Amino acid sequence: MGRLQAGGMSTPTTPTPVDVLVVGGGIGGLSTAFALSREGLRVRVLEQAAELGEVGAGIQLAPNCTRILDDYGLLEEATSLGVLPRSMVMRDALDGSELTRLDLIDLQRRYGFPYMVIHRGDLHALFLRACRRAGVDLVTSAKVTGYENTGAGARVTLADGRTDQARIVIAADGLHSVARKLLVDDEPVSSAYVAYRGTVPIDQVAPERNVDLSEVSVHVGPRCHFVLYGLRGGELLNQVAVFESPKARAGEEDWGTPDELDDAFAAACPEVRAGIPLMWRDRWWRMYDRDPIMTWVHGDIALLGDAAHPPLQYLAQGAIMAIEDGWVLARHVAARRAADGAIDWPGVLTAYEAVRPEHCRRVLLTARDWGDLWHLDGPRRLRRNAILRARDVYDYSFTEWLYGPTALTPEEEPPMFTPIPLDSAEVPALSRRTR
Repeated sequence: MGRLQAGGMSTPTTPTPVDVLVVGGGIGGLSTAFALSREGLRVRVLEQAAELGEVGAGIQLAPNCTRILDDYGLLEEATSLGVLPRSMVMRDALDGSELTRLDLIDLQRRYGFPYMVIHRGDLHALFLRACRRAGVDLVTSAKVTGYENTGAGARVTLADGRTDQARIVIAADGLHSVARKLLVDDEPVSSAYVAYRGTVPIDQVAPERNVDLSEVSVHVGPRCHFVLYGLRGGELLNQVAVFESPKARAGEEDWGTPDELDDAFAAACPEVRAGIPLMWRDRWWRMYDRDPIMTWVHGDIALLGDAAHPPLQYLAQGAIMAIEDGWVLARHVAARRAADGAIDWPGVLTAYEAVRPEHCRRVLLTARDWGDLWHLDGPRRLRRNAILRARDVYDYSFTEWLYGPTALTPEEEPPMFTPIPLDSAEVPALSRRTR
């Protein structure tokens, strides 16, 4: 493998044998490496970047994730780094009026674990520390360009021509996964929406904004939305501004630029417009997902996280699904270990693939529909608002399938959510998305 720096560690020219190679050192890859190391497996993470780190701002962790952090013994540390808001409030982006809310204290009582917001970098660092404590081999500057099964396991090829191999390879290599091409010939799907992010010290926020850090605030509007919540004990304010790009719809390459950001929120309520100047303007994230696939395993190579199921962000489940993947995989390792320590790896991968794809398919498709619902305009926006205002605060019918315990075996699940009764001609068309 050469002598590569690995987050304060290094690996020798001839790599030591491991049971599992995890390709990708993001949140999904590190959390999976930690989960598998807890089962006594020797794990190596291969990360293409020169340093292990995470770019971005805030991330929301629902009870289906914090219960896993608790199982890992990491919930207390995560809580010390994040914020436990008391409510999630959805408002209209044009007039600022409240549409509906979730009581997150009651949500915790219902599901047994809290709803948390945390800086993405803090969550990544938490898993990185856990991996180091567990003895995971962390290798940086290791860009994987090829995967193959060997008969006795699987092998990866690096950009510099070197190879590494293990009994199992987990491809957590993201939206543009190389390993996914072993299973399907598809491309990312553009939603034509763009996300701008920004975190600022709370003392730099104008006092007249009256920001309530006890809530996660979501303003939904025509072809745009705006998210606001506190981070790091309320020291930082996290903002996310998302909008549909006219340039993207017109087929132009230079889309999502700051001038489009300003135009998209020009008609928003004062609370939203006050936040737009604080967004980072030197970077933005074009929003892609992929169509769901139900096959994630190719021999001894398995997809995980965004490589298998990159979603749009509307359900705040992207990183959570990756963490769930690793937890389920590790649980099946534990369930399929013989008395002599041997692991039934075909059984593990078969069980993993039997459980996760259907749930993640539903998340991907629901996220698309949820985004369309958020961005309605005209009479449809008014009908949506009326229906949301009529919702009981303690109605959890649309969260049961999402925040409940992650199954280890396939089960029939309830409907995704109760759809808004719009005329069929008015339902936002998914066919508007482009590749």
